Amino acid sequence: MREHQYTMEMPHSAARIWALFQDYDRWTDYAPMVLRVDVLWPGDEHHNGRLRRVIYKMPLGRQGSALELVTDVEPERGYTYTMISRTPGDDQIGHVRLEPIDDHRTRLHFDERYNISKAPFKWFEGPIYGFINKQNEASMRRAGDYLTAHPEYRADLVGRRSE
Repeated sequence: MREHQYTMEMPHSAARIWALFQDYDRWTDYAPMVLRVDVLWPGDEHHNGRLRRVIYKMPLGRQGSALELVTDVEPERGYTYTMISRTPGDDQIGHVRLEPIDDHRTRLHFDERYNISKAPFKWFEGPIYGFINKQNEASMRRAGDYLTAHPEYRADLVGRRSE
């Protein structure tokens, strides 16, 4: 079992970051590996129980697919996602948490726990997840950069204090 944690401060309101993270059509604008996100089941009014399929780039021009269940949703604060593996025991669990610092700054916390149990992939677990972790961190930084470069995106949420 491996775990990756990442924290960064973003110069945007938690409400605006939350809106971008829920806007799956925009993920390809800031997440370097994501090709598209399909919502298979919307979940409740807060997206608890949402089932999404993330199609992503892999080396050598290949594509991968991750089936993710979204739970523990607290609007404008965070959620848990479980990447459901076809192999029992290999599910990955991640958390995205938004901690408002003030009306214009938010601390983002991201963590993911993962396990590969089958050879030969288990032998390469470190390098595989090292690459994925760098991509996840790049996505978070680029999400903040996207909001900075697009002040018109959800301008109604700029400086809005999350409740």
